[in-house]
Order: sequence, then C-alpha cells, then structure tokens
Amino acid sequence: MTCGSRAVAAAAALFALAAVAGCSAEKGAVRQAPASPDGARPALRAVLASPTDIDLTWSGGDGDAAGHVLEFATEEGGPYTVLRYFPPGVTAYRHPDLMPRTPFFYRLRAFHGPASGAVGVGLPPGGLTGEDEAAAHDWLPPRTDAHRRAPRSRPVGDPAAAPAGLRATVKHANGILFTWTDRSADEDGFLLESRPRAAAGYAPVLVVDPGVNSAGLITLPEEKNASYRVRAFVHGARSGTVRLTTGPSAADTG
Repeated sequence: MTCGSRAVAAAAALFALAAVAGCSAEKGAVRQAPASPDGARPALRAVLASPTDIDLTWSGGDGDAAGHVLEFATEEGGPYTVLRYFPPGVTAYRHPDLMPRTPFFYRLRAFHGPASGAVGVGLPPGGLTGEDEAAAHDWLPPRTDAHRRAPRSRPVGDPAAAPAGLRATVKHANGILFTWTDRSADEDGFLLESRPRAAAGYAPVLVVDPGVNSAGLITLPEEKNASYRVRAFVHGARSGTVRLTTGPSAADTG
C-alpha cells in the first residue's frame, strides 16, 4: 500500500470496526511551484509494461533532495493525484491495473527539508483486541495543537527548522500516536518516515498538512519494531510531464 493511500484505508477500516488521509492526511494535490531550470529537473520516463500497467523510471535532478513525489492525472491540466512519496535512491515505480484505453499524465517533483531526531518503537505482539476495535481512535486524525508550535519559526531551508521533541505513544498493537514541535514557517507539509528493523533506510509512510504536529499511524506487520522520524518539507524541482495511453483490457483481446 502506498504512502498516498495507507492512512485512508486504515482510518476507514478502523471506523468500520468501531461503528485518516498521506498516508494519515495526505491530500491529492501538491502545491504548485514555478518551473525549475532544466538542469535541476529530474528526467521522468514511462513505458507500458502491459496494456494496463505503466512502469515509470527517473534519473538526474537535485542530488541533495530528500526524495521525490510522483503524481498522475488523466488530463494534462489535472487535477493531479499523489501516487507516492519516495526516499532518495528509489528510481522506479509500477502503476498497475489501470483503466484501459485511457491517457495518463505523470510528473515527478523533488522535496527538501530537515528531519527530526529518530525515536524507536516496539509494539506489543499480535493484533487488535476486541476492546481496541471498539475504541473511537480519536487520536488517529492529524491535528494542530497550539502548545507544540515553536514561538520562533524558521524557513525550511534552515536546519534549525527541523521538527523537535518527536514523541511516539503506543495506543495498541497496531497503532502509534506521534507528536512533535513545529519549528518551520513555510513547509508544504510534514512526512513521517519509518525504518523497520530489517530495512536499510527510512522511507515516507505518512504525509500531513502544514502546521500539523500530531498524527496517528496504523502500522504494517513489518513495523512491529521500527525507528521513526518526521520531516518538514517543501516541494522543489519538477520534471516535465510525460503522457502514455493504456491499451485494451484482457477482456477486449480475449
């Protein structure tokens, strides 16, 4: 499940059990920015892996970027939807099971910004209890608490703008509440990044809006023991837009 869809699915499942979302509050649209000089742009390519699967690869761009965000639309003018936020070093993604005979437009954007110190979390074994399933999970949606806002904010380009005081509170066997102090003035949002015990590095798992300083995460099985950090980020250099049209469905050709 991607960073863009993960918290939406988690929140929906929890509310169904009891009767949110980039992950926990990821918005579909990314703030627009002026086009970047060609030398700073990543180069994005798309090919059909099958009639309804598209493989995307990218290279170049800003070597100091903290990662990239991939977006798609079915019209060149948008609206564009976030597919996923990627850590540095990831240069490929497959967009599967698409609508046949449909144009798809893609663009890739770098993001930058300082990360907090990391916190380690060990979750209880097993899954949700009946009591967990019946709980309201009112800690899960992202929110802004005024007392966790630094009195003096700094631009994201300043290392001192990194979120401070990251705290992880275990809510149940699959749930963690994260809180932090917002010290940045101009962020496009915050990324929660996870490094499970067996992983080589951090990867974004949840994205929330500017000004947010509290958000819950429903974890995956491999995150029973993991390290987390939160990053204030701004979007940077953007690739050109690439277009590819899917082919007929298997039913059409069968």
